Amino acid sequence: MKIWAVASLCGALGASPLVAASTQAPLLTPRDSALHALNRLAYGPRPGEVDRVAAAGVMQWIDRQLSPDKIDDAALTERERQFKILEYDAGELAGMYVDARRERQEREASRDRDSVGARHAAPLPQRMDPSQDRGRRLAGELQELAVVRATLSERQLYEVMVDFWINHFNVFLAKGADRFLTPSYIEATIRPRALGRFADLLIATAQSPAMLFYLDNWESVAPGSTPPQAMRLRARPLFGRAPQFGRPPLFDPGRDPMRADSQRQRALERMPKGVNENYARELLELHTLGVEGGYTQQDVIDVARIFTGWSMGRPQQGGDFEFHEWAHDYGEKVVMGVTFPAGHGRDEGMCLLKLLANHPATLHHVSRQLCQRFVNDDPPDGCVDDAVAAWKRTEGDIREVLRAIFTSPDFWAAPNVRAKIKTPLEFVVSAARALGADPDPTPRLAQVVARLGEPLYLHVAPDGYPEREAAWVNSGALLDRMNVAVALAAGRLPGVAVSIDAIVPATADPAQLIAAVNAQLLGGTMSENTKAVIGHQLSDISDPLQARALAIGLAIGGPEFQRQ
Repeated sequence: MKIWAVASLCGALGASPLVAASTQAPLLTPRDSALHALNRLAYGPRPGEVDRVAAAGVMQWIDRQLSPDKIDDAALTERERQFKILEYDAGELAGMYVDARRERQEREASRDRDSVGARHAAPLPQRMDPSQDRGRRLAGELQELAVVRATLSERQLYEVMVDFWINHFNVFLAKGADRFLTPSYIEATIRPRALGRFADLLIATAQSPAMLFYLDNWESVAPGSTPPQAMRLRARPLFGRAPQFGRPPLFDPGRDPMRADSQRQRALERMPKGVNENYARELLELHTLGVEGGYTQQDVIDVARIFTGWSMGRPQQGGDFEFHEWAHDYGEKVVMGVTFPAGHGRDEGMCLLKLLANHPATLHHVSRQLCQRFVNDDPPDGCVDDAVAAWKRTEGDIREVLRAIFTSPDFWAAPNVRAKIKTPLEFVVSAARALGADPDPTPRLAQVVARLGEPLYLHVAPDGYPEREAAWVNSGALLDRMNVAVALAAGRLPGVAVSIDAIVPATADPAQLIAAVNAQLLGGTMSENTKAVIGHQLSDISDPLQARALAIGLAIGGPEFQRQ
């Protein structure tokens, strides 16, 4: 493949504003509308799906997507059985990690003993830590499950919204206990509420052990408070057992008092010491009000005080949410002019979450993010206003907020059609769906998404992966996408099987081949530049099967397919 051709296709994407080609577009035909809806509400169309949706009516399809429980998804349910991670709860996953860590410690202790007198022996080959190996396998399975669901589910809008909320309420999979808390966070916290009420979702994330651990709120306590275990530690005598009948023990067989007291001192030092503001700040800035939501640093402090005591059981046991009365700050707090009287416990946190869920700044902030996801990186005010009105009318029913967006004139306006760039996840999944591909349960396809810049559940910062075009468009990233597309079309991409015979017939006529690829994969949106580049590439290829694979790969890696 000629380097200049790839550069020409990749360069076309960033050479001018993405909306430039669509601002002069005519009114959408039923087929155009179906393609637009499938690109935005779904992870792209599968073979023949545009025509099916257009024939049945795009608004009818949207209504069905807004009621996912009524859509039969038995085929996906059967595929999910291949993912063993769904069989374990947080406690069982935690046990696996604890067992693996204990095995490692025992092996290291044994190695230390064996090393005495064997210093000059040949070094043994290094083996991977079993806890790390098991952790990577479980993480890979969790990531691949997301890719399989996005590729195969009939409930496409539901899967899109699960991804949206996972980024909105981001946790970092690789942080300590979140390695085994994140699966239940996704399955039990996010997925059941992805199309429910925002307040319910907000409360569920606030009480999630994964979120409590990620943003350190599980260690947030009122200054001066002492946990019961610390009281017990402090009550123990300094050396040996407690004295009996006024006589201190002279010797305690089998116990090293200095070592025990050192361990006790370290345990006391590890006890939480005060208020942690991490969750409070992200709750206001990201989850609800937005950075311009009108709150102050003092509001952050008082919100953090409200959530003192919102904690969890022992992380090593996959602990559930717990409210620790001993850790709570029972003093008066004031948040954005609202007074929370002294003497209240967990209930004031619940009250605050409900207040934030229906605050005008939250309605605007989250509605704007939804419009940014479904309409334009710079969403029109009219779309945001429609979403906010629906939020007020339905008390935050996510399903109805989305319905207002999808029926807004802005959603269908020409400047907003094909105006967004696909994230790596959206690109890989839409390419697989376009070719009717079947991903396997290994983590290899999820690893492709990671290589393109979006390792799932591994965004370190609380803001989640970005939605805007600038985060994903550069020459290196687009070249990587091109390579993935060409490998996929040729059947050489690990983790997925494709059969393109039924999608685009092989032909020796380059013009006919390009026309078929344009119609079947791009909905007729291929530019003259892309047609010319693909035509030049096919000019040296005599094998119709090889020419077809290359034409499909170049089309999927080209600028038109990158757009939603």
